[in-house]
Amino acid sequence: MSGATHSPRPARRPTDATADDATRLDSATSKSVRSRSLRLLGDLLRPRARSLAWAGVLVVLATLGQVAGPWLVSLAIDDAVPALMDGDASTLALVGSAYLVAAVAGGLCAGAYVRAAARIAQSVLLDLRRRVFRHTQLLSLEFHESYTSGRIISRQTSDLEALRELLDGGLTGVVSSLMLMIFTGLTLFLMDWRSGLVLAAALVPAWLLTRWFQKHSQVFYREQRTTSARLIVKFVETMTGMRAVQAFRREPTTEAEYDRLGEEYRDANLRIFSVNGRYQPGLVLIGNVAVAAALAVGGWRVYSGALDVGVLVAALLYVKRFFQPIQQLGMFYNSLQSAVAALEKVSGLLAEEPTVVEPRRPTPLPQARGALHLADVTFRYGDGPVILPDLDLAIPAGQTVALVGTTGAGKSTVAKLVTRFYDATQGRVLLDGVDVRDLSTTDLRRAVVMVTQEAYLFSGSVRENIALGRPGAPQEDIEAAARAVGAHDFIMAMPDGYDTEVNKRGGRVSAGQRQLLSFARAFLADPAVLVLDEATSSLDLPGERLVQRGLQTLLADRTAIIIAHRLSTVDIADRVLVMEHGRVIEDGAPADLAAGDGRYAALYAAWRDSLV
Repeated sequence: MSGATHSPRPARRPTDATADDATRLDSATSKSVRSRSLRLLGDLLRPRARSLAWAGVLVVLATLGQVAGPWLVSLAIDDAVPALMDGDASTLALVGSAYLVAAVAGGLCAGAYVRAAARIAQSVLLDLRRRVFRHTQLLSLEFHESYTSGRIISRQTSDLEALRELLDGGLTGVVSSLMLMIFTGLTLFLMDWRSGLVLAAALVPAWLLTRWFQKHSQVFYREQRTTSARLIVKFVETMTGMRAVQAFRREPTTEAEYDRLGEEYRDANLRIFSVNGRYQPGLVLIGNVAVAAALAVGGWRVYSGALDVGVLVAALLYVKRFFQPIQQLGMFYNSLQSAVAALEKVSGLLAEEPTVVEPRRPTPLPQARGALHLADVTFRYGDGPVILPDLDLAIPAGQTVALVGTTGAGKSTVAKLVTRFYDATQGRVLLDGVDVRDLSTTDLRRAVVMVTQEAYLFSGSVRENIALGRPGAPQEDIEAAARAVGAHDFIMAMPDGYDTEVNKRGGRVSAGQRQLLSFARAFLADPAVLVLDEATSSLDLPGERLVQRGLQTLLADRTAIIIAHRLSTVDIADRVLVMEHGRVIEDGAPADLAAGDGRYAALYAAWRDSLV
């Protein structure tokens, strides 16, 4: 089927599965996704173990500097001030100096920790961005034909941005907050265990409130990530297909759809803010009540002589400080939920496996001749219907073969198998007697090149776009390739010649010129097999004639497969194969088939009538 694509199969469940079975399945899937995400995080952090250990030392030292403050205040009140009243100022000076040293050391260690954590975070993000980009390029065409570009962009933008926010600020904050809570609680219990019990009692409602917050925010953050991705996908698809949108006057419809998705994204954010609006004030209330309780209990004990004033002051400071990190942990949990959802999506993308895999022990083919043989090939897209039923086709080296037929006949599928964008479901595709599945990607891409209808030009100069066929080619080879296909003259007429910048998709050149540049790229690559998939279908007649001259040179002395609806392109072929429902129903020279009474003769007559 020409240009056929397929979508991933939806997961199917047994029809007799109970609700409990479905729940267990969902739970198992969730655990599997979580485990996959944690493995990815572990892979990213493992090479940075030493840096993480150093950051851990710094955060411990910074926390000790902060926790020492209230204890030193209690010493100053209970010991240094009475000694000063007795005329001894050395104790106060010693305690004051210790307080200053602890504050300075804590601040310096905190700053060093933030910098060290930032370096780790940025290193992890850079590694992850590279992995996503590299892995996406390695995935097979089957993936890219089913996984929309908007979703991939969402992985590289909003999902990685959520991870950046977590690693840059949230992670550093939560580690220091946890350390501060642990050291504060331990110090308070060591100083006065009764005040520690007051703090422990206050932890119960704080824990319950935090669990409520976690339960609700987890759901809402997943909704936010999903609606964000849908919004990005809609925007990317609309911008990419703007010509179709404007040509069919779909602006109101697309705007309404975008507004609906934007409202869903807004509502998801509002639900998150609503939960936060309950959680943070609740923590503040619990903290204030805890301070009041500690003051009441401690004040009575001071009045009765069971507790020193300095210890009471330190206890109040510790209780107050203890609840400040809990609020930070709540804010961190917001970032964590968003980042976990993002990490699950990114790990899911990285878990995608190529359907076309590199052979473990490739057969070398340094100099291909170009002989092709599709030996008893059967092909279907996924679990879809059979597209090519038992096709056996041999193409000698150096022969130009044209594939014609109606849309869906299987022409482009043959091209995808020859170029190994897909693998045959059954049978083998042989190049010079070697199964293409046994060839390295380097050898196969050097031997077989496809030129498509789109003739994609990347942002950059004309020279860079032609050199894509052979990176590092000298200027004389690039110019020779352009001259060979008839592109040199119009290139030299451009403002900067070969250094002229082309816009995205080749906006500075016409469709015919863009196609000639893609031919020059293919000529420079000098493949043994050239596949032209509808390479002239978008051109007008003058543009087609321009390209035809380039084709004559391009196809010389190499095997070529031409897929075309326009039979003018077919005239230069040595052999025509008429396909229907994945089978070859006619095979012969163009003139012989045109003179007959078969399917090609009817197509040829119809084409001739259309010219008149």
